[in-house]
Amino acid sequence: MILSLWWVWAAAALVLGILEVVVPGFIFLGFAIGAFLVAMLLLNLGLVLSLPLLVLIFAALSLVSWVILRRVFSLPHGQVKRFHDDVND
Repeated sequence: MILSLWWVWAAAALVLGILEVVVPGFIFLGFAIGAFLVAMLLLNLGLVLSLPLLVLIFAALSLVSWVILRRVFSLPHGQVKRFHDDVND
């Protein structure tokens, strides 16, 4: 099965990372980190896992990384970004 190879997950992480640069907003970055961590798990541990288990690990790692990114890069609690000048003025 091709999805049990580590380099496939590393390539997916690279594609998702490039997609994050094109479409910014920390949406694809969590998925890229999740795919990279799955690639490192497969490479370092040498595990051969089934597809549902790999997808579950990928989803869990992506969710955790997205939550961490959200906490690190969010505005301080109660702070709202306000714009006083219009760009078109």
